[in-house]
Amino acid sequence: MDDVTTRRDDAEGYFFEDLAVGMSANFGKTVTEADILMFSGVSGDTNPVHLNQVYAEGTRFRGRISHGLLSAGFISAVIGTRLPGPGSIYVSQTLQFKAPVRPGDTVTARVSVAGMMPERNRVVLQTRCYVGDRLVIDGEAVILVPSRGTIASSG
Repeated sequence: MDDVTTRRDDAEGYFFEDLAVGMSANFGKTVTEADILMFSGVSGDTNPVHLNQVYAEGTRFRGRISHGLLSAGFISAVIGTRLPGPGSIYVSQTLQFKAPVRPGDTVTARVSVAGMMPERNRVVLQTRCYVGDRLVIDGEAVILVPSRGTIASSG
């Protein structure tokens, strides 16, 4: 099958018509000290459990943890760049934080097409993040995906 029929091009994602239940994509990144500090600065979340080792050692986590939404951002990276990719728009996202992510952990976000809503050009995605085999975030997203008809008529 010609790539043009499944992806518009490298800068644009899948058309709704080219998606199917079971398709999946991943994105992995090691969470660094710089990532945590930058996320604190950008978000304004300066909770000492993320930034202060002495404070964090006195918590149930026994040490610093990364912001949960920093790891959830890796889900957004998959959706915005790989599946469905550029042109897709978030409608909703649920998240359950199952385990902490620590500085130095490598987080892999996995997104899979779980359902299709053709009447509205939306897909339901299973969204999960792992550190190794350990599930750290479990969730579901609904994404608006461009269709061929929409692109053709707006051309």
